[in-house]
Amino acid sequence: MDWQAAKKGFRSYLKLERSLSPNSIQAYLGDLDKLIQFADSKPSKLSPRAIKHKDLGEFIAWVNELGMIPSTQARIISGIKAFYRYLLLDNQITDDPSELLEGPKLSRKLPDTLSLHDIDNLIAAVDVSTPEGMRNKTMIEVLYSCGLRVSELITLRISNLYLEINFIKITGKGDKERLVPIGSEAIKFLKIWLGEIRPHIPAQNGEEDIVFLNRRGKRLTRVYVFMMIKDLAAKVGLKKSISPHTFRHSFATHLVERGADLRAVQEMLGHESITTTEIYTHLDREYLKSVIISHHPRSGGKKKNEE
Repeated sequence: MDWQAAKKGFRSYLKLERSLSPNSIQAYLGDLDKLIQFADSKPSKLSPRAIKHKDLGEFIAWVNELGMIPSTQARIISGIKAFYRYLLLDNQITDDPSELLEGPKLSRKLPDTLSLHDIDNLIAAVDVSTPEGMRNKTMIEVLYSCGLRVSELITLRISNLYLEINFIKITGKGDKERLVPIGSEAIKFLKIWLGEIRPHIPAQNGEEDIVFLNRRGKRLTRVYVFMMIKDLAAKVGLKKSISPHTFRHSFATHLVERGADLRAVQEMLGHESITTTEIYTHLDREYLKSVIISHHPRSGGKKKNEE
């Protein structure tokens, strides 16, 4: 087995079995290319099977000498580990030389979160006397109720709303679909938007199924949602630098603080990054819905006693 054959098989594994997005696949293959470059620089021209743990240690030292920052080094190590897990699963090797490979220690800065008071103030500050205001208020309710990425919000489809059973279907990164429970406040505003305002906006071709449209009948942009939230923060005097992702992080933080099962929250977020090496445990959908209803502060469920 040479490097190019191994790379071709790895690409198929990432696409078909891991269902990763094209960008994620390209990142993994880029990391593998660095290892190939290192292996080819050796006098013995190391093959994928010939690489040992000590060789990978030298590879990491080589990457460090190139001046790559710790976060980049950590991502490269994650990519190499994924490659050797693939070879192991494909029975190309019997021992994983990357198993004990360690990356640089990274310091992680937790993103800002909003308190429930902050979120209530932001939502209350939206002027709902205009169609755009009602749409914006609905978007914030959905962002916070479901912990969506901004890209998931602006591509949300009417056909993927199952409001009668308190669920929406989301297409996330890598075109992966997940069902997410949605709280009563978000449902209430969605019904107003879809029943009383959205029908009066003539949708452009291809946009007929999109939930949130601008006045010209086109889906909103990421930039618009960012600016709308920035403007609201300024309106209420909020000093934190916030974005749509702040609502997603606040969603997860508030649920965990109120006692929600961490695995359920991870499942609802549909979270997977380049450094994530396994898909979070899939849980029963009724259980996920009960977690939202029981723990989300705007779902109408029972709240824990707070001091």
